[in-house]
Amino acid sequence: MLPSQEASKLYHEHYMRNSRAIGVLWAIFTICFAIINVVVFIQPYWVGDSVSTPKPGYFGLFHYCVGSGLAGRELTCRGSFTDFSTIPSSAFKAAAFFVLLSMVLILGCITCFALFFFCNTATVYKICAWMQLLAEKEERVGLGEEEPGDSRVGRKMGGGQENVWSLPGTEKKV
Repeated sequence: MLPSQEASKLYHEHYMRNSRAIGVLWAIFTICFAIINVVVFIQPYWVGDSVSTPKPGYFGLFHYCVGSGLAGRELTCRGSFTDFSTIPSSAFKAAAFFVLLSMVLILGCITCFALFFFCNTATVYKICAWMQLLAEKEERVGLGEEEPGDSRVGRKMGGGQENVWSLPGTEKKV
């Protein structure tokens, strides 16, 4: 073999080995993102009561529990994703929809990794990349959409104050 052909073959072998390693890393990080995404969607309690809140309670994306404020701290829980009318506000409904859409997209992306056996690898990478970009966008829209103080339940747990749940630096200007 000519020296240039040997060098070309050597570069090709290194390229193939490195591309497989990058594909494996991509799959691992995709699975990690999917786990985070599923936990975000399923987790029933995102915000809970503390010493400074006037009423006990917890609420998440579509499930919430509100206490009576008495010493017993007994909670009444409502909300189910299967019954969309029990979600407390339109912001929560939109957030639940976008987070669900993100979860479906990322789980579909993991399923698309099976296409490596049937399709060109570049095609599979492009399909998965677009699905992941859409999933990330939907997750950001879903998580940025929700503000607990905008819902009736959030105001009730916050003692009627709108901005009790605001993060530092995100208070609304009036």
